[in-house]
Amino acid sequence: MTEREQLKKWINESSNIVFFGGAGVSTESKIPDFRSTDGLYNQKYAYPPETILSHTFYVRKTEEFYRFYRDKMLFPDAEPNRAHKALAKLEEDGKLKAVVTQNIDGLHQKAGSREVLELHGSVLRNYCTRCGKFYEIDAILDSEGVPKCSCGGTIKPDVVLYEEGLDQQTLRKAVSYIANADVLIIGGTSLTVYPAAGLIDYYQGNKLVLINKSVTPMDSRADLVISGPIGEILGDAVGV
Repeated sequence: MTEREQLKKWINESSNIVFFGGAGVSTESKIPDFRSTDGLYNQKYAYPPETILSHTFYVRKTEEFYRFYRDKMLFPDAEPNRAHKALAKLEEDGKLKAVVTQNIDGLHQKAGSREVLELHGSVLRNYCTRCGKFYEIDAILDSEGVPKCSCGGTIKPDVVLYEEGLDQQTLRKAVSYIANADVLIIGGTSLTVYPAAGLIDYYQGNKLVLINKSVTPMDSRADLVISGPIGEILGDAVGV
């Protein structure tokens, strides 16, 4: 039996699957992983992405933060790919219990997934740091410089920046789903960003699937490793 046939078999037999994904799930929707910085990037920005996307940088150089954020983090026209659609179908079929994602693009929900735990927040949600008023993504896209609330406060994306802690309630739910999963499918993540990568430690089953284009530090712990594009692999396994 090939790796892909094994994956299909486990999916068919299970009604308690949890998916944990990272940036590689969205790159097939033409959303670049900002870690792979291009030449153009280096000409336009004087700081590495991890620095710009830190809490300290946001506070000290808010306007420069927003220049990068609008340019590199917002993709309002992006559409779900086969991976997103496959996961939505698995949930609809009663097989998938939850999607745990490091992505902030909202594409899982756009594909129809309902139980989505966004570890790093979402670009679709923004709020005033003074009065708490909620704003959609257009408030950022349609503004220049630092976006301001009607009360005069600064609008901040509901995104977890470097140096900021994850939402504890979201984290607890993710741990619970993973700990109780029959099949845990991990895809499109290098498993190097903590604390998110540490979630794999809570899995207690024996059907840990890793789908990624490159090797990860966790490959040796997986029960099944499949190398390749996640949209194609999940899409073929689910039939979407």
